[in-house]
Amino acid sequence: MDDHTLLTLLTVFVFLAMVAMLIQAGTLLGLFIVARKIQEKVSTLTGPITGIIDTSKKTLQTVEGHIDRIGKSSNAILDTTKQQLVKVDELITDASTRAKVQMERAELVLDDTMGRVQHTVSFVQSGVVRPVREVKVFSLASVRL
Repeated sequence: MDDHTLLTLLTVFVFLAMVAMLIQAGTLLGLFIVARKIQEKVSTLTGPITGIIDTSKKTLQTVEGHIDRIGKSSNAILDTTKQQLVKVDELITDASTRAKVQMERAELVLDDTMGRVQHTVSFVQSGVVRPVREVKVFSLASVRL
């Protein structure tokens, strides 16, 4: 290859490299302009966004305080409920025990009453019904004679 061809070829490649660099520079300039526009738009939003973030932080702190108080109140209510359930359980146990005792007493009274009724029936049969039968048998025997 001669020098002139090589020089022409190098000139073409350098020209192509220059064109590529110009295109890249134009692209970078375009990106820079677009980035500036986006930065301007975002900077107009930072004020309201900062306000929203501050309000959110205050609201979060208030909610945390309320949740803490609700948790403490819930724990107190649960403790009171447990104590009341223990008392109710003791009351039911006591009432059940008393009811059993009263049922046993009622059974004893009923047994005693049944015994007395049985004794009274026996006494009535031996004291009243037997003499009446004897009188009836005696009167029937005297009527036959």
